[in-house]
Amino acid sequence: MLSASILPEILFYETGHTPPPWLTWGRVGVFAVLFAVSLAWPKLRPLRDFLVFWLALFTTTELVARVDFSVPFLQNSLGGSSFVHGLQPQQFGKLAVTACVLLALALFGYSRKQLYLTPGKLDAPITPVKWMGFPKPDPWPRFGLQYGFYIPLGMALVAYLIGRPSAVNLAKALPALPAILIFAALNAFNEEMSLRATMLAALESPVGKYQAWYMSALYFGIAHFYGVPYGWVGIALATFNGWLLGKAMLETRGMLWAWWMHFLQDVAIFVFLAAGVITPGG
Repeated sequence: MLSASILPEILFYETGHTPPPWLTWGRVGVFAVLFAVSLAWPKLRPLRDFLVFWLALFTTTELVARVDFSVPFLQNSLGGSSFVHGLQPQQFGKLAVTACVLLALALFGYSRKQLYLTPGKLDAPITPVKWMGFPKPDPWPRFGLQYGFYIPLGMALVAYLIGRPSAVNLAKALPALPAILIFAALNAFNEEMSLRATMLAALESPVGKYQAWYMSALYFGIAHFYGVPYGWVGIALATFNGWLLGKAMLETRGMLWAWWMHFLQDVAIFVFLAAGVITPGG
């Protein structure tokens, strides 16, 4: 998982080097070989679907990067700002990758429920977390509604401290509000499916719930090194967030609570991006 994450790229960039151009396709080659071995070696066979996940993710990400997903009519309808021009093709490209990864696992026998493509049991009890103020198995609405508010509020505070925007700056985001809501909804869906649900689906059976949960949380954290906030602090915060969203998905056996909390967090960040007062990666 660590070699499949962007950790190698981070180490190259942060030591003043450029990652070699063959790095991603090198990963694809390694996982293709491991997949072939898994078909013949019984000890590796339980991880076959995990290898399928990586192959689908890397291959489609590389192919999608060569396609222009810009929709000028939609961009103009949403205001035509640089924020819209940047996010619209990015989010549509992410959606194409998400669809391909889900399709790949569906072809290997995964049902919609196994892939968490269902709301889930919305009132399921949480596993108690004393240090978060929930020592009892309260229903998910009580926990999710509170932390669905706390985390975006914390993210908005961090973004504010980074950008120090004036009221005039923040007002620039108001015309982009429809785009903010649409792209936040898309980004939350794409990341919940391609960075969490599919990994949990492929890993839970062979390595167990907790290993799958913690690995997906760390992968999610590393993926946000060049996000907001930037760097190792960003990894720590995003890993905790990945742990929380993974908790939602595993305990409700669906995506709605995880998507909802992720959506609110993205709205908080996208407001500052649309206002032009923060930039991902620093």
